[in-house]
Amino acid sequence: MIRVYEYKNCSTCQKALKYLKAQGHKFETLPIVEKPPTLGELKTMLKHIKAEGGTFRVLFNTSGQLYRELKIADKIQAGLDEASALALLSQHGKLIKRPFLLTPNGGAVGFRVGVWDKLLG
Repeated sequence: MIRVYEYKNCSTCQKALKYLKAQGHKFETLPIVEKPPTLGELKTMLKHIKAEGGTFRVLFNTSGQLYRELKIADKIQAGLDEASALALLSQHGKLIKRPFLLTPNGGAVGFRVGVWDKLLG
């Protein structure tokens, strides 16, 4: 099953959901703020990110207000470890880059048509 964690007021999320509908995909949406991805889902996503050469930093919504309020960039620079980062993300959906897509073939954060085509193709 395709799962999309989204935020209703996010224009990127709206574009992503419109894309999924236009492509005829069946999917489940979850409100990322009220029900953030589980620690297990975040670990699964991170596995896919690492396979592409990324790190846990990709999971963060760096333009978000909560990211700035909690001074996450400073914490990362000071050596925030992966386990602590994932725990923080699992508790605060606003910290997670969205939309957050999980499929049987992998996952993606953010909406890039080429990446989503590859996962859903």
